[in-house]
Amino acid sequence: MKAIRYSRTGPADVLEPAEVAIPVPQPGEVRVRIVVSGVNPTDWKSRSGGATPEVFAVPKVPNQDGAGIIDAIGGNVTDLAVGQRVWVWDAAFERVNGTAQEFITLPASQAVALPDHVSFDVGASLGIPALTAHRALTSSDDGPARLAPGNLVGHTVLVSGGAGAVGHATIQLAKWAGATVITTISGDRKAELARRAGADHIINYREEDVAARVEEIAPDGVATIVEVNATANIEIDAQMIARGGTVAIYTSDENPTVPVPVRPSMTKNIRYQFILTYTTTPGQKVDAVAAVSAAAADGALGVGEENGLPLVRFPLAATADAHRAVEQDTVGKVLIDVAVV
Repeated sequence: MKAIRYSRTGPADVLEPAEVAIPVPQPGEVRVRIVVSGVNPTDWKSRSGGATPEVFAVPKVPNQDGAGIIDAIGGNVTDLAVGQRVWVWDAAFERVNGTAQEFITLPASQAVALPDHVSFDVGASLGIPALTAHRALTSSDDGPARLAPGNLVGHTVLVSGGAGAVGHATIQLAKWAGATVITTISGDRKAELARRAGADHIINYREEDVAARVEEIAPDGVATIVEVNATANIEIDAQMIARGGTVAIYTSDENPTVPVPVRPSMTKNIRYQFILTYTTTPGQKVDAVAAVSAAAADGALGVGEENGLPLVRFPLAATADAHRAVEQDTVGKVLIDVAVV
């Protein structure tokens, strides 16, 4: 089968095509014929590595997310079937095989049923973005552990950077659960994408006073802020959050520290929740996968231009170009077409 692998960390050029044996599922595993592979920032960051290049004894296949069709099942798997459409999550976490290949074996729990009316594009776009978004929206002590329609009614959520993949999924999940959603963007194009995703209020942070606008919309502050750039925004976040609110931080920039405003944070009893979806608790992961699957089945997690997340496509052979596109902050979701169905 065709696969894209890398034997050392480095720039996208380390990704190389290879012909490898089709894997055999072990007990508790399924084999999935990947139709679409999704690319996220975590994928190129893992491939890039740190300042010192790392060489692997066993080459790695990149990409955590994807969607496809089960074509073989190992022993002790009873809730999935050959021919079933699925989406997969965390495929390459602590494993050498991600979704940038024609077939992948993985634990059955990491292959989730994808209804016939939900596209493979949607399935390949869930994973990292939607599971991260779910944890961010459920990280408050007084909020639900698992999102469902209506259980965020009365909550106001501020999504920083609503045109990114995680921001987009956060807007969609929050609206599915009934929240009022405010988002910040940097221009008219991204404003339109956030509107299509379902945001109720859109603020251009380059042209408007964000804190003043949020105060107009939510005089008592917002319940949750889903933050893409805590280093730059934490001071203003402390102004905008409600008493007892949560600032959920899911990414970091080149600055290794966040200067927390202590007194305002204490006064409001603010909770700062850092999020890495890979290391959430098993219970949190189960809740996230279940809620994301339900939202996708309800049509709440659509992708494509009409849903506010343009799709940028590459063939499997151009996986390196797909990684470069994500590194260069391409607007939209980068997908790799692995198989034709």
